[in-house]
Amino acid sequence: MNQLVAYLIENLILDFQGDLDLEMVREFLKGDDSKEAKALYARLVADGSVSDMLVVLADCLKDYLGEGVNDQVLREQIRLYVES
Repeated sequence: MNQLVAYLIENLILDFQGDLDLEMVREFLKGDDSKEAKALYARLVADGSVSDMLVVLADCLKDYLGEGVNDQVLREQIRLYVES
């Protein structure tokens, strides 16, 4: 059973539902003057879309599925994405 569970977790695909775009991100970050929000939006504008961020986040968050994906983990992964 342990091997099966390990296999399933290893081969699980994480994806985001919806059609997030730069305009939506701008709206979500509206009123957030934090350094993190500004850095994220600047990075996304430089990238030209949010698609790369979503792919990177899905790939990185896969490592946390066994422990749980929560707000703190997601914030940390977004911060790492911006800094990369």
